[in-house]
Amino acid sequence: MSEADMASIQAQFRTFHGTIKLNWNDEQATLREKRGIVIQKLRDQLKKRFEDEKKPVPTFEERNQGSYAMGTGVKPLDSDFDLDVALLFNLSKDDEQPVTVKQWVHDALDGHTKDVKIKRPCVTVQYVKDDEPAYHLDLAVYAAKNDDDKVFLAKGFPGSAAENKVWEESDPMALVAAVDARHAGEDRDQFKRVICYLKRWKDEKFPTNGEAAPRGIALTSAAYHWFQPVSTLVDVVSMKREYDDHKATYDLVMNMLGRFASEWDGATNSLRPRLHAPLPVPPNQDPFDRMSFGQMESFKTKLESLRDALKASMDEVDPHVACQHLADNAFGKDFPVPPKEETASRGGPSIISSNTSA
Repeated sequence: MSEADMASIQAQFRTFHGTIKLNWNDEQATLREKRGIVIQKLRDQLKKRFEDEKKPVPTFEERNQGSYAMGTGVKPLDSDFDLDVALLFNLSKDDEQPVTVKQWVHDALDGHTKDVKIKRPCVTVQYVKDDEPAYHLDLAVYAAKNDDDKVFLAKGFPGSAAENKVWEESDPMALVAAVDARHAGEDRDQFKRVICYLKRWKDEKFPTNGEAAPRGIALTSAAYHWFQPVSTLVDVVSMKREYDDHKATYDLVMNMLGRFASEWDGATNSLRPRLHAPLPVPPNQDPFDRMSFGQMESFKTKLESLRDALKASMDEVDPHVACQHLADNAFGKDFPVPPKEETASRGGPSIISSNTSA
């Protein structure tokens, strides 16, 4: 089948993206409001505590980090929305122990909701509605004033072993900037849309509990390394391009599968597949490292199923059938399926997509 015979479902992909993406200026207004309240309370309580103790008051700057800041966030299937906030304290990692600073944050906010707890990477403030988790803030604590200009994340909690209470190099703003600069203009828009598609696929296909699923940042890092924009120049005068998110997603999945390599698993005394996608900023951690060989093998198998679903839908002439296949086998019920009576006699456009690089 030629590409001219394939169903064109770019409109459905764009609608899907509009449905699943997190919008900081719209439906997340409540979470944005809670963020402001929490930050102000933290500042007020730190000021009160340290003035009462006649000590210098620690100060910090707050920044959104993670998928919100990158523009790659998707709505959770379980409705427990979260926001990652970086607290960039104006101190050196040599000034205080990491868990001590996290304890300042916890103590200042304790009682703000019924559930404020220190976790290994952050301090979480959980909000509940009708006895169910509704949304939460993850406050990551950083030492941001170091002689080498590096930024360090506080890891560990009070019960951690001493070796797990550490300042770990991690610059959330540098990561946001690197992802944003990877592509430009409409290529960047497609890049971020495809990341959102993979994140929703991950939420649909992996259990929500445990650590079997790849982290969203791991999928983002993979896209950083191996995504290539796919579009067609349709007007040489205006330089207008038409984008093909379907093929761009398929190509990225193919590139990811092609990067798996066999590595030795001492537990089973065998070679097993593993994918590496180190973050593009120092210290270049690999977010896939947390996955066991078994989890990685399951990830690869499910990625192959996604590849097959994308390919099967690309081979369809009828957009209804193509979209139904993606809804059933990849992205879930939020992927729009046009009525069959509207699409049965329609094929794809006569233009041919091609890869373009930023």
